[in-house]
Amino acid sequence: MGKILSVNISKKKGEKKYNVPSSLALLDRGLENDAHAGDKIRQLSLLAAESIEKIRSKVLNVNYGDFAENLTTQGIELHLLPAGTKVRIVNDVIVEVTQIGKSCVKPCTIFHAVGD
Repeated sequence: MGKILSVNISKKKGEKKYNVPSSLALLDRGLENDAHAGDKIRQLSLLAAESIEKIRSKVLNVNYGDFAENLTTQGIELHLLPAGTKVRIVNDVIVEVTQIGKSCVKPCTIFHAVGD
């Protein structure tokens, strides 16, 4: 069973997110007070801590939220989940995978900090 290691939000799009103790999941919108919340297809971003560890092994100092993920997970092979998969995050919060991976629309803060 997987777990959530970090909940992260940001005020603006294209920047690193910062850790918060918790955040309210808004139905069909994303996380409360997060710049990416809204009526879009990608409202919530998940990233495995295992992926962050791969970047850290390359001697880059990165932290949870640095890739603009809302939830940093552990023990879930997110990259293997096909689109349409439903994942129970906590209690009655269920999310649906709509895409695997994301990229900056333009070179953003994250790209300049950690590269491609």
